[in-house]
Amino acid sequence: MEFDILHPISNEIATFISSLTSQQLGSKVSFHSTIEFPDLSKVRIAIIGVLEVKDNGSFTNLESIRKEFYSLFPGNWEASIADLGNIYPGHSQNDTYFALREVVSALIRQRIIPIVIGGSQDLTYPIYRAYDSLEQMVNLVAIDSRFDFGKEADHISSSSYLTRIVLDEPNNLFNFCNVGYQTYYNSQEEIDLIEKLYFDSYRLGDISSNILLAEPVFRDADIVSLDMTSVKSSDSGNSSTFISNGFTGKEICALSRYAGLSDKVTVLGIFNHNDSEFESNLIAQVIWYFIEGFHYRSNEYPFGSKDNYLKFIVPLEAEELVFYKSDKTDRWWIEIPFLSTKNTKLKKSTLLSCSHEEYLAACNHEIPERWWKAQRKNLL
Repeated sequence: MEFDILHPISNEIATFISSLTSQQLGSKVSFHSTIEFPDLSKVRIAIIGVLEVKDNGSFTNLESIRKEFYSLFPGNWEASIADLGNIYPGHSQNDTYFALREVVSALIRQRIIPIVIGGSQDLTYPIYRAYDSLEQMVNLVAIDSRFDFGKEADHISSSSYLTRIVLDEPNNLFNFCNVGYQTYYNSQEEIDLIEKLYFDSYRLGDISSNILLAEPVFRDADIVSLDMTSVKSSDSGNSSTFISNGFTGKEICALSRYAGLSDKVTVLGIFNHNDSEFESNLIAQVIWYFIEGFHYRSNEYPFGSKDNYLKFIVPLEAEELVFYKSDKTDRWWIEIPFLSTKNTKLKKSTLLSCSHEEYLAACNHEIPERWWKAQRKNLL
């Protein structure tokens, strides 16, 4: 069984949980303990810790994150949550990757959303590989100040994992989007490569000025990978790796809520934290807001029928753009007429999330950039 490799929560956490009131989250979550494993048939969201060995020989410390999170009070939630414990480091990096891949894949097949709290962000790679058996194309969104490309020969790490995702077979990646990159942390070659691959990227300043820009991006995502170093230290409490500029605590929680609201997101990963109690407080709130968003999912596209939407046709010189608007949530989509059917995994991906502003721009003869890039990827 895939879940045999999961270790139960520590005695310290079990004791802490028992001291909480019946109104706090810790009293409303099922736990993988030394006595029992949660009944997954009743679970919608599963929390998993991935322990890694740090440079000083100690394990990643997830205890303070769990204490902060389980001390919070839930919203008016119906979703059942389970803490499945931890994946311990294997004999090699590949062993840890294999364990995480198998657990995530098994949970997705059971329609359970894993929230993976790990050490370094290269754990995004085995999460991506968990989709291999699902025969679908994958959209990955990274909240990060860096693109994390490396040289082809580089050993996979938190600063090079994206190269392996792009190059390794089978290639199930349809789109990658970076939210919050800071130009001075990325070479011009990396920025040019993002454009060459028709990927999407949004600078920190653009998102901070108008955070609504990010909502359609998360609506199309399957995996959301959050690098905690994208949050400035004055808000995160990360003093070991000082970050002068980045998202505020309020902004990162808003982005997490967008990820939770997305009907398509099936995994959230939170990485590169510094094990401090200060940062644990913010991570706990990030998880809280993701679950809050999940509770308010509207089950629209790709689960709903296009017949339930208002259709708008915008004629241009060389194109005819077709938009759909939900009368339930007022959210917008634009149709992508796939010209190639070589890849059967793409057949169901006929709508691309967009904003009302992009519809208005199209009415002024401006083709939405994300639509144009999606068309170009289809022709590759």
